[in-house]
Amino acid sequence: MKITVIIGTEVKGCTYHIKEAFLDVLRPGSEITEFYLPKDLPHFCRGCKTCFLQSEELCPHADYVGPIWDSILEADLLVLTSPVYALRTTAQMKSLLDHLCVHWMVHRPDERMFGKKAVVLTNAIGVFNGGAHKDLITSLRWLGVSHIKKLGIGLMEGVFWPELSPQRRQAIIQKVQSLARKYQTNDSARKGLKVRTLFAITRLMHQGAARKEDPLSADNQYWLDKGWIRL
Repeated sequence: MKITVIIGTEVKGCTYHIKEAFLDVLRPGSEITEFYLPKDLPHFCRGCKTCFLQSEELCPHADYVGPIWDSILEADLLVLTSPVYALRTTAQMKSLLDHLCVHWMVHRPDERMFGKKAVVLTNAIGVFNGGAHKDLITSLRWLGVSHIKKLGIGLMEGVFWPELSPQRRQAIIQKVQSLARKYQTNDSARKGLKVRTLFAITRLMHQGAARKEDPLSADNQYWLDKGWIRL
């Protein structure tokens, strides 16, 4: 099984230990590729819209974003893990999600995303993981992922892994690894109702817009080349 892991911080703290506990279950027989942010994507999206209007290959940060996207497409399982900052995911993780918007259903989706599974792992000082979950799940859904599971850990006792009691650390590890064991069998996900609905709606949108365009936009040309719309 191929696993792509994206970590929203370079700090080897609670997020790192939670991620490691999850992967320990899946390491045998798996090919794991990890990206640490911001090291592997040190730039924020400029909002130049080059990806939308021309090609993602012309993005000024394509040398960083391209390898991450290629790894996502090759993976059977995606693992997005992040601490919660200001009730949301980290800015560096959000920067990656911004760069990937060109592959959202409303623009130029890749059908390989439809059969993937994804796991979102977050941790917060308290219990407020919901905002970070929403950030990550929204992007995954619009990228075409139907199977998404989330797990938020409330640290409660402290913000550093060594500050947590041995009992609390063990309880977290057991909870994370219980989830990981559900992914020991490598099977593709089915395209869910939400993704099918988003695809159908955006298909109608592109179909209508393409008939009025001359020349076609990069998005509508993509949909036409895929055979998803007709002129």
